[in-house]
Amino acid sequence: MKVLITGGAGFIGSTIASACLDDGIEVVILDDLSTGRPEFVEGRTWYRGDIADGGLIDRIFAEHPDIHAAIGCAAKIVVPESVADPLYYYTENVAKGLALLGHLNRNGCERFLFSSSAAIYEAGQGITETAPLNPMSPYARTKAHFENALEDIAAGTPLRAISLRYFNPIGCDPKLRSGLQVMQPTHALGVMINAFHAGRPFPVTGTDWETRDGTGIRDYVHVHDLARAHIAAVRRFDTVTSNDADAPYRVINLGSGTGTTVFELIKAFENVTGRALATETVGRRPGDNAGAYPDIALAGELLGWEPALSVEQGISDSLAWYDRRPLVLTEGSEE
Repeated sequence: MKVLITGGAGFIGSTIASACLDDGIEVVILDDLSTGRPEFVEGRTWYRGDIADGGLIDRIFAEHPDIHAAIGCAAKIVVPESVADPLYYYTENVAKGLALLGHLNRNGCERFLFSSSAAIYEAGQGITETAPLNPMSPYARTKAHFENALEDIAAGTPLRAISLRYFNPIGCDPKLRSGLQVMQPTHALGVMINAFHAGRPFPVTGTDWETRDGTGIRDYVHVHDLARAHIAAVRRFDTVTSNDADAPYRVINLGSGTGTTVFELIKAFENVTGRALATETVGRRPGDNAGAYPDIALAGELLGWEPALSVEQGISDSLAWYDRRPLVLTEGSEE
């Protein structure tokens, strides 16, 4: 089996590519390196370019006519950036994504696996795939719009599609081949790791939320578990979807199934490091909510998948990657 992975030089895409290779699946990577890393595609079949470049897509399929499915990981994902420049996000995530689908269709590629986001849901706990959608940022709305288009296109063309919705990937490739390439991450664990190494207190933003301990709850899932889910979806694609009217398009949640509060994340971090983490309580941030995590029962039913790696393992691997990253990212790593 061979798959095309767009965005395969990024954090999630490169981990999926590594897991595919470990599982006996050949990979062809398309990435323009706008945020991906050349170190993450070293030694792999890689085409540098844009997902909207029809000539390049045609060339890829001419040289790899045996591609079984395409996995779409190419996207812009920084929420504040999407607020500051929404046109850029709609162009990159929606317009270019639709162009890619047209190129895939023209080349007879009828299986598309989309790395989506549970950020499109209304905030809540135990969110199922049929829960109301309420994307709160231009980034999240681009994911929702593209999913709407996918559903319509799958209903009216030979394309079949699966959207995997998940929140916050943590950890890294288990063999330390790749990991989060951003040097100043904004998600809680990344901020926590940087604060830990800098000797600064970690800010707890609100302790009066309606959660089990008063702190905000988020969903964290190990990036290698996400990669395993993508592999399961590719291998089971034809049983999960069909070309008839029943299910040419499916949505599946991925995640921990329980969520992790800020206090729980701090405790897990201290368990991993064996050291107390300095913290400070600050007020709620504008636009914050109590948080969310998904129900993952359908992933077990359709994909035979459940997370195998704990939050502690994700923290441990993230810390290991923090130490390893300067040795892997040899060019432009100060960004």
